[in-house]
Amino acid sequence: MRPEDLPDLPAAPGCYIFRAADGQALYVGKARSLRSRVRSYFQSPDRLTPKTAAMVRRAHRLEVITTGNEVEALLLENTLIKRHRPRYNILLRDDKTYPYLKITPEPFPRLLLVRRVEDDGGRYFGPYASAGAVRDTLRLLRRVFPMRTCTPHKFAQARRPCLEYHIRRCPAPCVGRIDREAYAERVEGVRQFLEGRVDEVRRRLAEQMHAAAEAMAFERAAELRDLLRAVERLSERQEVVRLKAADEDYLGVAREGRTAAVSVLQVRGGKLVGRETYFLHADPDADTAAVLQAFLGQYYPIASSWPREVCVPTDAFEEGEAVAGLLAARGARLRVPRRGDRARLMAMAADNARWAVREEHLREERRGAPLEELRDFLGLDAPPSRIEGYDISNLQGTDSVASMVVFLDGRPAKREYRQFRIRTVEGADDFASHAETMERRLRHHEAERQAVAAGALEPERARFLALPDLVLIDGGRGQLSAVRAVMRRLGYGHIPAFALAKEEELLYREGEAEPIRLPRDSPALHLLQAVRDESHRFALRHHRRLRSHRTLTSRLAEVPGVGEARTRRLLRHFGSADAVAQASEEALRAAGLPGAVAARLYAALRTPAPPQAAERVAPPAGAYGGRRPRRANSSPGRQDARRPSAARGRGTR
Repeated sequence: MRPEDLPDLPAAPGCYIFRAADGQALYVGKARSLRSRVRSYFQSPDRLTPKTAAMVRRAHRLEVITTGNEVEALLLENTLIKRHRPRYNILLRDDKTYPYLKITPEPFPRLLLVRRVEDDGGRYFGPYASAGAVRDTLRLLRRVFPMRTCTPHKFAQARRPCLEYHIRRCPAPCVGRIDREAYAERVEGVRQFLEGRVDEVRRRLAEQMHAAAEAMAFERAAELRDLLRAVERLSERQEVVRLKAADEDYLGVAREGRTAAVSVLQVRGGKLVGRETYFLHADPDADTAAVLQAFLGQYYPIASSWPREVCVPTDAFEEGEAVAGLLAARGARLRVPRRGDRARLMAMAADNARWAVREEHLREERRGAPLEELRDFLGLDAPPSRIEGYDISNLQGTDSVASMVVFLDGRPAKREYRQFRIRTVEGADDFASHAETMERRLRHHEAERQAVAAGALEPERARFLALPDLVLIDGGRGQLSAVRAVMRRLGYGHIPAFALAKEEELLYREGEAEPIRLPRDSPALHLLQAVRDESHRFALRHHRRLRSHRTLTSRLAEVPGVGEARTRRLLRHFGSADAVAQASEEALRAAGLPGAVAARLYAALRTPAPPQAAERVAPPAGAYGGRRPRRANSSPGRQDARRPSAARGRGTR
């Protein structure tokens, strides 16, 4: 891209996107003046960093979006970075969406772990870096403040308390064992605790306990006493760091190679209530200020809890006014501590970041070891970063489906998983099913590649654009031969493909008579087994869902008044075939069925389905003269190896 190719840019704040020739976003930036900022990229290459010079050489076109001010530009930049994940930006690492705790907007709310923040009236807390730590907190809070966990459908259909009530994990609001006001007190305790205001929770519980005791409601007082003790135990891990109450975040930064770690110490009410560490992909040339600026712009727009002050090791940001304006819009300000308690906390945050980045570096080395082994064992040109695993699932040739699972750098990438319903193969033919799956996968890739090149599809929205470094088939020589024939015919024979057979765990390569036998304790074999097992699990889940859907649809078709349109409406309303089968008559009416049709359907769904031909039919009660029947053999056609009763000395009846 040349300076003369630039459009007539406005001298207004906004965001800009450099794109490559294939439409891929290379870099997203923000500016107080788009005209000045963008033209600064086209000065002498000697004055640019190597990363910026490489980006400008690859840039083919430019897009700009104007905003009202710098703060709006900063928020828009965060959105665009999350959407496009440009190669040359410092990225908050987001292989999965960070978890939140959510209090649902229901008359009797639930406390849930979620991955997305939606504008649904719920109260969100987070994001948190560790899903495991969030689950531990969730379990503890549910013990301290028992709340309902059932879905709205089960809540509406409840007629008596469930097991959660009897083990004191739920107050059973579904059947009126607790009123809305008392339940709201529990929800308020959860909210205050998650906001770090534990002292308020303790004070309020103590006041309620004394009031109940004075009113001689001793059972209620004892319940509040136990609740107060549980809150105190739960807050014992919190470290008192300052005498004065304060709401502050302390950000420490550490670097190792292209990985940067930002450790966030959360101080609420003068107590350290949380430690979260986030990782970013950063260019080696980026300094601490650049990493911090990228983190502030991507983390705080999605944070549910804002402090009064954000303490950082430096405020020498390139877009310092925009960062300060972003925080000021939510009542927060930047601060660089120099001495005292704040300086000590800054040092603690930096130590946490250094420890985290070292641990992450060691984890990445451990994750890379199986890939290095695979390269050596299989004779690949490089460690396979993207591994795709395929499997077929059916029941005697019916509801045949295929799965495609993806492992990126040795870890499952579930957003990349794909499902196929076999269309052209009749019966249980694994070879032809694998061939059809691979052909459809590669043709999807070719179609998307052409659409991206023509500008009709953004690379970020493509579903099959990335090609694998290694293909793993669940099966043996036959399945592999069928897949390789398709790959060669479509021009993708250069992609390595292998088949992994169960039991013996032999690895087959096309054209070699002897299979490859990896050591049983090899990390490379363990990785391949994980890919194979995950593809099998994913295919089986899809197959069972289809079979359940087909079984329910066939049963619904036998009910007068339930046709295809109403079947589709029921599935959309309840979300799954199992939910339809478990629905009450009132729920079926609420889904739009007339009363008579809902009654017939409810009765039909409560009638056991006739057994399939392949299933064994249980004998009627009493058929064995009061004795328990022998366990049915799990293998049809297999002879019972036990001797007759007469041979065991019991005689015959």
